[in-house]
Amino acid sequence: MSVNKKSPVSKNNKKKPHNHQPPRSVVIEHLNSDGVGTLREDSKEVWVAGSLPGEKVLVAIEHEGQHRRIGHLLKVQQPSRARIKPPCALAPRCAGCPIIHMNYTEQGHFKNELIQRALSLYPNLSSLQPGEIWSATKPLGYRTTAKLALAKVGGKALVGLYQRGSHRVIDLSDCPQHHPLINRIAQALREEIEKQDLHVYNPINRRGLLRYLAVRVSPTYNKALVTLVCSERNYREMTHLAKWLKKKVPEIVGVHQNVNASSGNVIFGPNTFKILGADDLIDQIGDVRLRLSPSSFFQVNHEQAARIYHQVTRWADLKPGMTALDIYCGIGGIALHLAASGAHVTGVEINPEAIHNARAAAQMNKLSHCSFITGDASEVMEDLRLDLGSVDVAVINPPRSGCSEDVLGSLVALKPSTLIYVSCNPHSLARDLDYLIRHGYQPCELQPVDMFPQTPHVESLVRLCPKNVDKPNTNA
Repeated sequence: MSVNKKSPVSKNNKKKPHNHQPPRSVVIEHLNSDGVGTLREDSKEVWVAGSLPGEKVLVAIEHEGQHRRIGHLLKVQQPSRARIKPPCALAPRCAGCPIIHMNYTEQGHFKNELIQRALSLYPNLSSLQPGEIWSATKPLGYRTTAKLALAKVGGKALVGLYQRGSHRVIDLSDCPQHHPLINRIAQALREEIEKQDLHVYNPINRRGLLRYLAVRVSPTYNKALVTLVCSERNYREMTHLAKWLKKKVPEIVGVHQNVNASSGNVIFGPNTFKILGADDLIDQIGDVRLRLSPSSFFQVNHEQAARIYHQVTRWADLKPGMTALDIYCGIGGIALHLAASGAHVTGVEINPEAIHNARAAAQMNKLSHCSFITGDASEVMEDLRLDLGSVDVAVINPPRSGCSEDVLGSLVALKPSTLIYVSCNPHSLARDLDYLIRHGYQPCELQPVDMFPQTPHVESLVRLCPKNVDKPNTNA
């Protein structure tokens, strides 16, 4: 799993043990959107990570806030029928897989429920029902990207995640969520940190060199791209380390160094330098080849990303000569699949590195009618509206915060006959769908996709048409 930067303990509510409150039994009412068991008592929420709805659990209160109590799970006294033995010994301490103790069928029901909860907040969405979630055929071992924290304790190197609410790193020796190549590279790095006696960054005193390990894998070609995040530029030691990593794991096609001198918890700094090997990682989904640079965004679940691209392409139903937009296009995965139809496709993305990848991939796939624009969607969309007038299909795949009203307004003005929304956050999705309904569009299909098994995150695909117009269901 990637480094966990959020936990049930907020920045203003750091854990403080409360020795005055003896452990007590409580009954969990539901899971919140972070996958944490929750109940209400004395007008306060109580959060208990690792618990499930309906369970009676023994809890010690670790923090008492103004509106919330944070409980530590001591014992499950009456387990839920949905509880299973986690396939990972570190599950009670690691925050990377918050619902790994829930059986996989129930995880799907929970994620559908999260979507329905979000939709229920808007009367306009009362008739919209999500389809049955598309489960992953591989609920474990699916992660092809990892960003792992580094530490060194007593001369022993640790590569893993921060323990919930702390700077302590939990060493993930063989994470069941990771592609095997990620685990092999992490193990090789552990060995070399100890063998070469490399200095690892300490976030408390802000000293040390190595901060994070970032790995991205192409499961299609079984190759990997490695990025070593450091507190300062270092050529000699990092070149030596890179050569040994490449020697131990020949599947590594390139090693880069990213410099992050900040004291915050942002993983990547502004500058990345190639140490050896390839500039990018080549991957492939369907018939489309992709280029992935060290820090550009790409879905972590290869299999489910392929299903999303296929469904978006079917819903779009593009023909040669038609026009389409892909807003928040990233490295161009969706745009390139749409362009394979022969349509003229324009992608918009604010990250220059991702646009560089997208343009290179368009050239590699010989899709000359697929072009890309670097810029903020809220600024670019109005210019596109003036230039294009209208488009046949528009796809939006925004970050978790969703779209601004400026972006949505410009999309509506482009009058696409099909509008497809790809979302990773049910709440921002529901808010944006409510806006689109009020401005002339009607959601016709909502398809949840389990992109992130063992976590509470869920992807959603929505097909929208102008009101009173509905294209045939292409889901079958």
